[in-house]
Amino acid sequence: MTSSENAGAEPDEGPSPAMTRADLLMAIVFIILSAAVLYGSWTMDRLEVRRIHPMTVPGLVPGMLGAALLVCGIVLAIRSLRLPAPNGWADLAAAITSGAAGRAAAVLALALVYTLVLVGRVPFWLATGLFVFAFILLFEVWLATPRRALRQSLPWAIGLAIATAGIVTFVFERAFLVRLP
Repeated sequence: MTSSENAGAEPDEGPSPAMTRADLLMAIVFIILSAAVLYGSWTMDRLEVRRIHPMTVPGLVPGMLGAALLVCGIVLAIRSLRLPAPNGWADLAAAITSGAAGRAAAVLALALVYTLVLVGRVPFWLATGLFVFAFILLFEVWLATPRRALRQSLPWAIGLAIATAGIVTFVFERAFLVRLP
């Protein structure tokens, strides 16, 4: 680019201070996770009794992936520690307590309830229908801006829940031949 073309472009200022601090927190999570993976792969049975070749032991690939994750975590930590981040912790705290973060936490909570509580305890079609129903009501009635009336969203939520549960169950059982819980 010529200097006249570059004159209108804004300079790259790098990540925001909040993102720099979020990178540091994620680097710590990655380092802890990789240490756990490395420990698990190191203590995994090597099957020497069965005369398994050392390059085919069960913990080899997880160990290599754990080592790679450890390197990435360390690089991310060093990068985030070297970048200046004035008011980074305060900005990160404000981002974590924002409305968008609350909606993301609601999605995570719904997904965890669906996978850990409903699936396997109730029929799959019922679990899927309840998930879709709760998702629609939560995001249209309680977390939406502006909020919709419950009377207006209820028929829509019931109809979509029934249709989604039926279609998803049918497609997985008949088209993909998956045995559903």
